[in-house]
Amino acid sequence: MPTWKLFSVATLIVGASAAAYAQRGMRMGGGNYNRATEVTLAGTDDEVKNPAAPARGSGGLHLIMSAPSGATEVLVGPAWFVSEKHVTFAKGDALSVVGSKITMDGKQVVIAREITKGDQVLTLRDPQGLPLWSGSGRTR
Repeated sequence: MPTWKLFSVATLIVGASAAAYAQRGMRMGGGNYNRATEVTLAGTDDEVKNPAAPARGSGGLHLIMSAPSGATEVLVGPAWFVSEKHVTFAKGDALSVVGSKITMDGKQVVIAREITKGDQVLTLRDPQGLPLWSGSGRTR
């Protein structure tokens, strides 16, 4: 097979892999993360939600957090990823969240990049907002 054909096939495979990788990140808000809207919230966890993902694993973890600015839904990430990091959340936990404040489905939410609970720091995304569970930070 000529070299140019091998190069073309390799380019297609790499391109398709990159597209699939980006798609995985976008499912959990990765494509919506915006560094320009990054905020730091300090408050109390009022509720822990684990909505099921349609036809996919354990779903995503969400927190309803009370902060001086009001109640905010925080999109954390896949429940399995948080569990692997040995971090748990419960009502009443004092938290600090660094994340991107965006409008999703008509409501304001924060996509978490990092959550601090006491002396535990849960890093969910890299500095650009890309999910660690779908790339180099994945420990599965």
